[in-house]
Amino acid sequence: MSDDVNLGSLNGHSVGRILKEAVRRAATVIRAQRQTFEAQTKLSYAGTMDDVFTSADKAAQEVYLRTFAECFPGCGVIGEEDSLSLPAVAPISAYFTVDPIDGTRAFIRRQSHGISTMVALVDGGEVISAYISDISSDEVYGYRPGSTRVHRITRLDTFETLEPATSTPSRIGDVFGLLRDPAHTYSLQTQDLVERFRGYEVMGSSIGTWAARLWKGEVQALLYAPGFETPWDSTPVIGIGRKLGFVWLKPEGGAWVQYEPDLPLKPVRREHDALVVHHSLVENGRLKLA
Repeated sequence: MSDDVNLGSLNGHSVGRILKEAVRRAATVIRAQRQTFEAQTKLSYAGTMDDVFTSADKAAQEVYLRTFAECFPGCGVIGEEDSLSLPAVAPISAYFTVDPIDGTRAFIRRQSHGISTMVALVDGGEVISAYISDISSDEVYGYRPGSTRVHRITRLDTFETLEPATSTPSRIGDVFGLLRDPAHTYSLQTQDLVERFRGYEVMGSSIGTWAARLWKGEVQALLYAPGFETPWDSTPVIGIGRKLGFVWLKPEGGAWVQYEPDLPLKPVRREHDALVVHHSLVENGRLKLA
């Protein structure tokens, strides 16, 4: 029988199922190499040979590439390993971003948390679908094209709709923040904001599992220090965050001013601190500090 079967248009439900299956297969490949991976150094975004990748990164990326070639021929791909960049084939304009292992150093340390695999689908400047799989908990966070909801999916295929508005306090003094770096590495304005929080915690490793703590309501604010934004890290986190009603702010003139984070097509350096909170804590484009 011919592979060219007329099944009609591929809809958002189909795309979502395929991408969920892809992140799950990638997660399975990653877990299978936990004790047997090979690691090598590579050039970092800053131009130094102090970054690292593993055989598990490459194996997981191959899972995604095979899925895209079989199910979405013609779509572009931007992936972390091997500086992967495949342009979309006209008239297709959509592209995927792939981070085969987010938190590679944690993976190498055989850490029991802070490791994920991430994929996002972008078209027309919009993240129309994104999925992040937590390697340790076997949970998946994400949404399909056309959906108004983001789900947290367990290994038993239980679907929980994430609703961060229900756990967002009405004032900054009740916010518990999550920082990527120690507080003293941020600007003085950011340090002042952290002092207003009810409390805070510092957590590194995977940015996907880090941001998921905000989406689940465990914390109510994320703080990034200046650093590189990459297509494979930033795109799925921006997509899911926006879908859940979170906004990005930066320190400016003594205030925290809302801005729209770009979807990078290559690693670009962000020179300012960034704060992510639910839109209910923002008024007229500025953080409500009272």
